[in-house]
Amino acid sequence: MRPPVEVCVWLLSLLAPGVLYAMNNVPALQEPLPILGMGMVVLGFVLIIILISVPSKMKVDPLFYVFAAFSFTCMVGLTNALEQDGFISGFMGFYIKSGEPHLGSAYAVMTSYWEGVIHLVLFLTIIHRMFKGTSYRSLGLLWAGSSVAHQVVHIPGVVVGKYGSNIRPAFWRNVPFFLVTFWAACQLFSRPREIPVIPADKIAAEQKKGLLSRPVDLLLSALLLAAMAFSVFRGLMLVYSFYALPLLTVFTCGLKTPGCTWMLDWTIFFAGAMAQTQWCHIGASLHSRTPFTYRVPADKWWPVISLNVLLAVVPVLLALRCHISPAYFMKPVPEGQTDKDKKKN
Repeated sequence: MRPPVEVCVWLLSLLAPGVLYAMNNVPALQEPLPILGMGMVVLGFVLIIILISVPSKMKVDPLFYVFAAFSFTCMVGLTNALEQDGFISGFMGFYIKSGEPHLGSAYAVMTSYWEGVIHLVLFLTIIHRMFKGTSYRSLGLLWAGSSVAHQVVHIPGVVVGKYGSNIRPAFWRNVPFFLVTFWAACQLFSRPREIPVIPADKIAAEQKKGLLSRPVDLLLSALLLAAMAFSVFRGLMLVYSFYALPLLTVFTCGLKTPGCTWMLDWTIFFAGAMAQTQWCHIGASLHSRTPFTYRVPADKWWPVISLNVLLAVVPVLLALRCHISPAYFMKPVPEGQTDKDKKKN
């Protein structure tokens, strides 16, 4: 009996530490160019195994191959995080030295934990739902937001930061990874969403309510404004200024303007992005690898951490509100349809 595909993918990802251990003990594979070459060979081998694991007559979503291949890299990230924090050893030394030295930084360690746990769980869940025939679009958008946010910080940060003068060939693998992630995100956004069909009279009644008549939306608007103010306060963090602040602004408008169906997708994407960036930011500011002068002072720990946690939680609450009660954001539909039906919008 063939095991479930997600189990095959998980078992395949467990090979990553073995590959790293072998390369860490073969001097010929520890130079910059051989590291890049071996990475390409291993990834190709992984894709071949993934192709074999799928029944030949089964029609497979192209995104499956993206999620399956990235599951392998998630285990590489988790291995890196565990080694940098001293839980294991003998796996990543060669790669930190001749591959991507920046992966030893506190921010990269926290990113590696996120990829190795959150992204891997998302991938396996998505693959399970994909082959079960149930919807996985929202989970995909959550991953896409998280992954895009990681790459727009990671790639420019390495190039213009202190590691910019020590970039090795293996670093440039991140560029095609980002392009594939961007393509996957576009695929997910372009696909129809499944939402319950709500009678026109119920939509009309919901959309006639002003913001003051919707206490949850009023509270969320206040929290979004607070998050915007906090983002302006941290204006030197360019990702928040150029990406988060505009999105927070349009979300605030979306809570006051009925029929903004785009809120149903972009709030999920943004929730994933903010959760990832805030996890890395908070974790790095507390990590022992961060120089002491850049850590959160002990007497400011609670207010600083609380504000940063709030900045991660607000987008998640907004996404949940849009998902649980989407009537305000939907376009009117013909009367007579029941909310038991499904509509692709």
